[in-house]
Amino acid sequence: MEALVCRNLGDPTIPPDSSPGSPLTVSKAHPIPALSSPTSVRVRVRANTLNFPTMLRVEGKYQEKEPLPFVLGSDYSGVVESVGVDVSNLEVGDRVCGVAELDSFAQFIVVDQTDLFRVPDGCDLVAAAALPIAFGTSYSSLIHRAQLHSGQVLLVLGAAGGVGLAAVQIGKIRGATVIAVARGIEKVNLLKSIGADHVVDLNKGNITASIKEFLQSRKLKGVDILYDPVGGKLTKESLRLLNWGAQILVIGFASGQVPLIPANIALVKNWTVHGFYYRKYNDVVRPGAAEDSMKDLLSWLAKGLLTVHTSHVYSLPEVNLGFAALRERNGIGKVVIVFDDPQIVCSKL
Repeated sequence: MEALVCRNLGDPTIPPDSSPGSPLTVSKAHPIPALSSPTSVRVRVRANTLNFPTMLRVEGKYQEKEPLPFVLGSDYSGVVESVGVDVSNLEVGDRVCGVAELDSFAQFIVVDQTDLFRVPDGCDLVAAAALPIAFGTSYSSLIHRAQLHSGQVLLVLGAAGGVGLAAVQIGKIRGATVIAVARGIEKVNLLKSIGADHVVDLNKGNITASIKEFLQSRKLKGVDILYDPVGGKLTKESLRLLNWGAQILVIGFASGQVPLIPANIALVKNWTVHGFYYRKYNDVVRPGAAEDSMKDLLSWLAKGLLTVHTSHVYSLPEVNLGFAALRERNGIGKVVIVFDDPQIVCSKL
């Protein structure tokens, strides 16, 4: 089977197999994984999403290091191809999605049944691949951690990225007033189309004046929840807009700059700062959070309440182009790597 193997650390925007300096190779003779337990499931993979942590792993900058070589992993979707004898909640032919730290950038992956979520009929499999990490991060941080509810004001930075678009839509579903910040008219128009109440274009200057004017027009005092996957200068500007008792969700640092949140002001204004690392949150802080979030997210997707926007779709040998789109931040929503959809030969073991 085909699999995307990281053979050494380096620049993932170099085409696979193109030179000795390329860190990635598309192996065409990787062994098909066997079922590893009575409750394991083999999935024929349809799509993977590219996320910043995926790129950081290849560059050797991720906080968790993997021994070389390894097959890349992320959130993915596919069709159940075979199941172990004790698998009780899935059947051959079921459409599923899940998250794998490793091994999902391959035509087949084997995981335990508990690590898969059944995709409802009518939902696009490529869209479903983008749910577990981006939408799961936004769901758990906003709903489990910050307790977002109707009537609150939510400010989303980096709103045209994967987690940002998810946060905007989840905020609207929960009845919040959503202010979105992005750069460029194309991103602004997309955010308006998915229901953002106010969109700030960073190409047109400082965000503070625009947001203050909007808040005044709605007779709103300020921002209740700041959703921040960006960091840097933008965080500092956004702090001026927060209400007393506001909550700050630290999601990531796409700007490359870790912001300083002044503790003295947080004390005086009774702010709460939440650090949010989705994997550890689900594994350590709140086991079962992924199941809770995916139940609602897949239901909302099936009902048409969520839109998964994919700006770039590539095949496995073109994965370097996907990484380039991530690095240059010219993607809107998700960058997806798809496998061809050959006839599926299924069996129950």
